[in-house]
Amino acid sequence: MNTVAYDTLSEAVAGLKKRGYNIDYNLNFDCIVCHESPHSLKPSEFEITEVYRFEGDSDPADEAVVYAIESKHGQKGVLVNGFGISADDASDEMIEKLKVKH
Repeated sequence: MNTVAYDTLSEAVAGLKKRGYNIDYNLNFDCIVCHESPHSLKPSEFEITEVYRFEGDSDPADEAVVYAIESKHGQKGVLVNGFGISADDASDEMIEKLKVKH
């Protein structure tokens, strides 16, 4: 699923933005939202095109997943979400959508 290797979370976000993933998404309970516009997507309205997982060397709070998101209408953006201790509360449907598949 990944087309490029990134060493850090910030490199992944910057690299995706350079490739047109310009919307910053945030996770809500049952959708992802862009707070800069009235734009939100339910799990059925987007696909995850790339996933990058980063684990902190010593601090579990540093663990995060970067998702490259593409909506059914061609809008592209990035969702950064913690996992483990720092994971956000989400609906079962959203949790299933965001599962990192190996």
